[in-house]
Amino acid sequence: MTPEAAAAAYLRHVTVERGLAANTVAAYRRDLGAYVAFLTAQGIDDIARVRPLDISAFTQELRGPDGIALRASSVGRMLSSVRGLHRFLVDDRVVDADPAGEVKPPKLGLRLPKAISVDEMQAVLDAVSGEDPADLRDRALLELLYATGARIGEVVALDVDDLADEGVVKLAGKGGKERLVPVGSFARAALGEYLVRVRPDWAAKGRSTPALFLGPRGARLSRQMSWLVIQSAAEKAGLARKISPHTFRHSFATHLLAGGADVRVVQELLGHSSVATTQIYTLVTVDTLRDVYLTSHPRAR
Repeated sequence: MTPEAAAAAYLRHVTVERGLAANTVAAYRRDLGAYVAFLTAQGIDDIARVRPLDISAFTQELRGPDGIALRASSVGRMLSSVRGLHRFLVDDRVVDADPAGEVKPPKLGLRLPKAISVDEMQAVLDAVSGEDPADLRDRALLELLYATGARIGEVVALDVDDLADEGVVKLAGKGGKERLVPVGSFARAALGEYLVRVRPDWAAKGRSTPALFLGPRGARLSRQMSWLVIQSAAEKAGLARKISPHTFRHSFATHLLAGGADVRVVQELLGHSSVATTQIYTLVTVDTLRDVYLTSHPRAR
């Protein structure tokens, strides 16, 4: 089987049999496209001829001669796609051995999430305190992002019916996994203002979309427009650093943990499949823990 045919078979498998999300399949397609191109350039026209050294050479090419062409995280993700392909070929009895099984991904450097302080977050939220329709929509959007720690894709995909009466919102995370997240009083108030004073008029201009967040013409708010809303608020707040939708997610987790929330609760709220993913946020709060220790322990000084 040619590398191209093998990749196509694997992509059908993850799409049809495993039912992976369209964005995930698209990422696999890009990764495997680069891998197939590499194998073709090496004169390998049969996937059964691939050896561990070939895969190691592929990862080395991704890193470049100076090891900086792609970050280790990007190389690791692409290698994960390649490993999935070869495991599939063994399981499907296309080949007898898995050449990627012993190839190790590059070590990742520890990168702490980029959270902002509670005061900085308050300044960003206060920056959208106007009373015109766009301000009311933007305040509801930003309050909900900070209140729930949701990904921006999850928020712009919300429909009005996803807001439950019990003060929770239903979010559809990666792989279609749903979770219920409480919505605080500030976000509920901002959403109430937007839903009563803005959304009905904007919805009448569109095609009766069920989307929660709309643009002035009645269409669902896009991810790109959401980014612009956040950047504009940050500029008005006078923040020295750039922030993104994920800054709200990082800040949500960091502030909860600093306030004493259990890491497993935060894991559920964020929709992480592993608590290890959430525990990185505890490193951000180590200064808080140190301050508490120094002020509380009788022999700390």
